[in-house]
Amino acid sequence: MTTLLEPQSDFMTTIHAEMARQMSDSRDSIAQSGDIAVDIAEAIRRTGRLILLGMGGSHAVGRALEPSYRALGIEAVALPLSEQLDSPLPLDGWTAIVTSQSGESAEVLRWFSEGHAPKDAFGLTMEGASSLAGIVPCLVGAGGSEIPFAATRSLTVTLALHAAVLQHLGADLAPVIAAMSQATAPDMQKAISHFANVRAIVTSGRNQQGVAEAIALGLTELSRLPCFSLESGQLRHGPVEMLHPDVGVVMFRTADPSATYVTNLAEFVVRESKSPLIIFDASDLPPVDGAHMISCPTGHGLAACFTLLSAAQKFMVDFAAARVPDVGTPQRCSKVTKVE
Repeated sequence: MTTLLEPQSDFMTTIHAEMARQMSDSRDSIAQSGDIAVDIAEAIRRTGRLILLGMGGSHAVGRALEPSYRALGIEAVALPLSEQLDSPLPLDGWTAIVTSQSGESAEVLRWFSEGHAPKDAFGLTMEGASSLAGIVPCLVGAGGSEIPFAATRSLTVTLALHAAVLQHLGADLAPVIAAMSQATAPDMQKAISHFANVRAIVTSGRNQQGVAEAIALGLTELSRLPCFSLESGQLRHGPVEMLHPDVGVVMFRTADPSATYVTNLAEFVVRESKSPLIIFDASDLPPVDGAHMISCPTGHGLAACFTLLSAAQKFMVDFAAARVPDVGTPQRCSKVTKVE
């Protein structure tokens, strides 16, 4: 059995400070969004088509937002900027939102410098003085860039910037605002112990697949274990062959019709394998026997993104701190990737 390490105080203090203010910064981001959020919403309404572009955590946020825009009748798709550079989707008549927390990512700057942006192009960033903010109109998140390696607060604030746009497209933000005050960071010691022997992790969701991808990215960066994400339908179609006692599974379940399929897959994982399973549950459905359940406030859609992400971030950070003696210290990359 793996011996759990003591959390590293400097990293934990810094990243917990970031997470502690992410909801207040998110509320401020919505309040400060102003005319740019209106302009972005008007462009999206006019074109009816939206491409969400970013890298890393910024792309994961785009994946998380696809369902919210589609629910309002917008043809929304999220793609990595590298993919759009190498095999571009024609964007005439589309609105583009490019997200870069630093505003300095290599792919972002090349995409604009090579003239790929459509007429209606906007940015989302945490840095108002960044290169991205100097190229296109940008929504800027409150609180400035986060300092620690692995995105936490910046992900949540970026969700809030999108919420500011969505409200001008007709979305009801009352559940979102309520979720910001309901978000919790439960104790994760039992969850960490449940994963004591895992050597790889797969995260999975249906409507919350973007959150699953964001958490897989952070787990990989911080724990240095192989961690990846597969949408639940995709996980069931073949990759379940990898299930094993040393392959942990993390699933996300919310109060919407997709909960049935998440539950079915979770029961399959328990029944057909010895993979330890953790479920972040916002569905208010009965627990899945054999899974470690982490209860979150009941919700769906964008509101559930906030509460699920808050709880899952806590697991991501605490799990990594129990595994890695110098957690939060990148070995091969940097907080901002400026080279392709």
